[in-house]
Amino acid sequence: MTREQLDATLRHAVILGTVAVLLIPAARGSSEWLGWLPLWLVGMPLAAWWSLRGFPLPQVAMQVPRRRRPQARRQRAQRARASLPVARRA
Repeated sequence: MTREQLDATLRHAVILGTVAVLLIPAARGSSEWLGWLPLWLVGMPLAAWWSLRGFPLPQVAMQVPRRRRPQARRQRAQRARASLPVARRA
C-alpha cells in the first residue's frame, strides 16, 4: 500500500468514524471489549493520520512566543547559598 493510498484510507476512516459518532447514538458509548468507542472510531484513526503526515502543528501554535525563565534567579540563589557559613563538627 502506497503512502497516498494509506493517506486516503485513514482520511476516509476519520470521516466515517466521525459521521458514525455524530449520527449513531450507540457509537458514542462504550464496549466491554473495546472500551470507549469514539476513541477507536475517531481518535485512533486521527492519530494515525496525523503521524503519517509527520505530526504537523497548526500555524497558531507556531506563532505563539515561548517564555523563558530568567537565569538570574538561579544564580542569585547559588550565590546566597555560597555566602552562608558552613557549620563544622567538633
